[in-house]
Amino acid sequence: MGYIDIGRVTHALPDGRVLLDEVSCKVAEGKVTALVGANGSGKSTLLRLVSGDEPVQSGAITRVGALGVMRQFVGHMAQGTVRDLLLAVAPPPVAAAAAELEAAELAMMEADDEATQMRYAQALADWAEVGGYDLEVVWDVVTVAALQEPFDRAQYREVATLSGGEQKRVVLEALLRGPDEVLLLDEPDNYLDVPGKMWLEQRLRETTKTVLLVSHDRALLANAADVIVTIELGAAGNTTWTHPGSFATYHEARAERFARLDELTRRWEEEHAKLKDLVQYYKTKAAYNDGMSSRLQAARTRLARFEDAGPPEAQPLRQAVTMRLRGGRTGKRAVICEQLALATPSGEALVAPFDCEVWFGDRVAVLGANGSGKSHFLRLLAAGGSTPDVEHEPVSDVVIEPVHHSGLARLGARVRPGWFAQTHAHPEWSGRTLLEILHRGDEHRDGMGREAAARVLDRYELARAAEQPFDSLSGGQQARFQVLLLELSGATLLLLDEPTDNLDMASAEALEEGLAAFTGTVLAVTHDRWFTRGFDRFLLFGADGRVREVDEPVWDEARASR
Repeated sequence: MGYIDIGRVTHALPDGRVLLDEVSCKVAEGKVTALVGANGSGKSTLLRLVSGDEPVQSGAITRVGALGVMRQFVGHMAQGTVRDLLLAVAPPPVAAAAAELEAAELAMMEADDEATQMRYAQALADWAEVGGYDLEVVWDVVTVAALQEPFDRAQYREVATLSGGEQKRVVLEALLRGPDEVLLLDEPDNYLDVPGKMWLEQRLRETTKTVLLVSHDRALLANAADVIVTIELGAAGNTTWTHPGSFATYHEARAERFARLDELTRRWEEEHAKLKDLVQYYKTKAAYNDGMSSRLQAARTRLARFEDAGPPEAQPLRQAVTMRLRGGRTGKRAVICEQLALATPSGEALVAPFDCEVWFGDRVAVLGANGSGKSHFLRLLAAGGSTPDVEHEPVSDVVIEPVHHSGLARLGARVRPGWFAQTHAHPEWSGRTLLEILHRGDEHRDGMGREAAARVLDRYELARAAEQPFDSLSGGQQARFQVLLLELSGATLLLLDEPTDNLDMASAEALEEGLAAFTGTVLAVTHDRWFTRGFDRFLLFGADGRVREVDEPVWDEARASR
C-alpha cells in the first residue's frame, strides 16, 4: 500500500504570482481523498507536483508506493492506438520496455542478422521481466470491460475512434485493475455518462488503493470520497483545509470553520484594540506623572509581544458568485410540441414523434444517453421553434444551426428563449474581451459602460478576466460568462445544455440559487444528479428514440426497465 504526504509546498507561477502558499495535506493509505476548490485555484497544478510532472519549488512531497496517473488529456486524445493509451498510464519500466520491443520488432523487419535477433530476444526478455505479459492479461480484461473487445483485437484500434467516455473508461479500468498502489485522477468523471459515473463510484468504494482525485461532481464526491481537501483562496496564495469526513458533513463543517475563524479574528481585534488603548492611556498619564513610565513600558512590551505572535489563521477568501436571473411573466403554455420528430443533418431518424407541453414556471430536466437528441431539441427551441414569431427570436446574436425535424415545436406568448451552449462555441465573441462584449451589447441587450460592466463581472468573479478575450477563458469562466449574458438578456425561457459541466461547486450552487429565483421556465439537459434535485419534471429521451415523461430521474434505462 502507499500514501502521499504534502508538506508546506509553495508554488509560484511564471509571472511571479504565488498560486499555492505552504499547502499541506496527507492522502492516507487506502483512502479516497477528493481535492476540491474554485476553477483555477491550483488543483491540477498540485496533482502535477505530486506526480513529478513539475518540480517542487519549496516544501516537500513524500510519496510511498507505485504511482498511476490519469491526466486531463484523457477523453480528447486524437493520436495513437488503444495500446498507446494503455501504455501512457502503465508503470514507466513497462512503457520503456514496450518502446524497445516495438523498435526491435521494426528492426527485425529490415534485417535478420545475429545482432538484430539478439536485440529482439533481449527485448522479449525485458518485456517479461517487467511484467509485460502479465499486464497484457489485465489489459484483456480492461478492453473487454470498456470496449467489449479482447485486447488482441482492440490494441491497434485508433484511439480517435473512441468517444471521450470510452477513453476514460479504458484508462480507469487499467489503473484500478493495475499494479499501482497510489492513483492520481484528474477529473475522472468528465465525459462519463451517469451509468459510467455510478460504475466509477462503485469501483472507488471497493478499491484498496490510495486515491487522490479532482472532481466537481457533487454526487460522486458524496458517494465515493472518504476525505475532502479544499484549496482555499488567499490574497497571498492559496492554502489547503482538510475535512476528515465525507461530503455529507462537508458543508456544515466548512460553515463552522468560517464561523470559528470569524470569532477568533473578532476576539484578536478586540484584544488588540484594548492593548493599544491601554498604551495610549499610560502614554497620556506618563506625560505629567513620571511614576507611570514603568507601566507605559510594560504596556508597550505586552502590545509588541501580542503583535509579534500575530493574528489567528487568515480568513480564506470566500467565493461570492451571485447570479440574479430575473425572467418575466409569459403565457401559461411556454412550449408546445405536437408530433415533433428530430433527425440528423443526413436525415437519419433521431427522435420518434412525441407530444409535450411545458407550462410557465416549470423546471424540466431533459435526460438521456449521449446522442439521443437532447441537444437537438434544445437547439430547436433556442431558434424559436418550427415557425418562430419575432417575439420568439433568441436573445443573443449567436447563429443557431438549424435542426432537421417534422411536426411542430412552438413557443408561447412572450416567451423569449435564452440558450446556454454546452460547447461554449460562440464565434461571434471570438477575439473580443469581456468588457468589449458587454460594452457593445446586441439587439436585445443594451451596452454597458466600463464601471457597470466591472460591477457585474465582479459578481460573477470575472473581474480579473475583464480584459481577456472570451476564447482564452477557462471552461468554468466561459460558463459563468454565458450565464451572465442570460441574466442581462431578458430571457424568459432558459435552455441550458449541461450548464454545470465546467463549474466549480460554489458556481454550481450559485446557479441553482439563481434558477430558484428565476421568474420563467427552465429546460436543462444534464447528467448532473445533484443539479436535478432542483427540478420538478423529467423528460427522458430514450435510446429507442422515444420520448416520455418520468416521475423521477432515470439514469440507466436498462436498470429502470427491470
